[in-house]
Amino acid sequence: MAANNLSAVVEFVLQGFSENPQLQGFFTAAFLLLYLMAFAGNCLILMAICLNPVLHTPMYFFLTNLAIIDIICISTVLPKLLDNLVGRGSTISYEGCMTQLFFLTWVVGAELMLLTIMAYDRYVAICQPLHYHTLMSRNLCALLAGSMWVISGANSSLQTCLMARLTFCGSNQIHHFLCDVPTMLLLACGPKYLNNVMIIIADGYFGVVNFLLTMASYGFIIASILQIRTAEGKRRAFSTCSSHLLVVCMYYSTLIYTYFLPVSGSSMENVKVVAIMYSSVSPTLNPLIYTLRNKDVKVALRKVVAIFRK
Repeated sequence: MAANNLSAVVEFVLQGFSENPQLQGFFTAAFLLLYLMAFAGNCLILMAICLNPVLHTPMYFFLTNLAIIDIICISTVLPKLLDNLVGRGSTISYEGCMTQLFFLTWVVGAELMLLTIMAYDRYVAICQPLHYHTLMSRNLCALLAGSMWVISGANSSLQTCLMARLTFCGSNQIHHFLCDVPTMLLLACGPKYLNNVMIIIADGYFGVVNFLLTMASYGFIIASILQIRTAEGKRRAFSTCSSHLLVVCMYYSTLIYTYFLPVSGSSMENVKVVAIMYSSVSPTLNPLIYTLRNKDVKVALRKVVAIFRK
């Protein structure tokens, strides 16, 4: 459906993840499994932390926020993708597209800020252990988490409003399986200067500033670990932040490819794969990464499973 002005746009057509009909069944099963694993894993993390007083510490408080972000992220992307894969239609309404764009932009910004906050938490725990409870008080943790949600939400609201004021003309075919800022801008016509300026500012803050702060925290952490004389002490110190460092590397590598590198027609298939990584695979792996080497969480999860068995 071609549209010449904003009022004429009532729906967009999502290209989907793959145009090969022989792979539809495989992708449907794979993404359904990802959704169920991510949803169940993050819900278990939330229950384990909430029901176990031993885990009521700043690190696990921020981990609950990460689990909430992951649940929102997969619930924003995967249900519509699964709906398209089972053949119910590849269209999405104008309002639905803007809603998906809003929540996706919100959780991406929130997770980038949260990873920075979690890196600072690990910095204080390793480099300032005697002052940890003072520097990471309940009030400060609540302020940091609240600021993360408010700032990322304000940015998402602004980006969505700026997108909604644009005129969409020509084809309404979205060459992606979701609605996000870069792909929607490709369909818009007319003046996009303000949109581009705000995107650069948002990328600079959420991407560059938070990345530099995260790397600075880990620079101090590594320097502190290297000063530990015993190999066992170094191993224990590194084990407290290795899971978070793995999540940081995985998440930033996918977002850099999606939001910071220019998109061309030939690279759209790669963009889809990368989008699946940060919107679906990462939320699925996060609970596993944070539990596989964490004895406290394993014990808490066993208690949760025991409750369900009764």
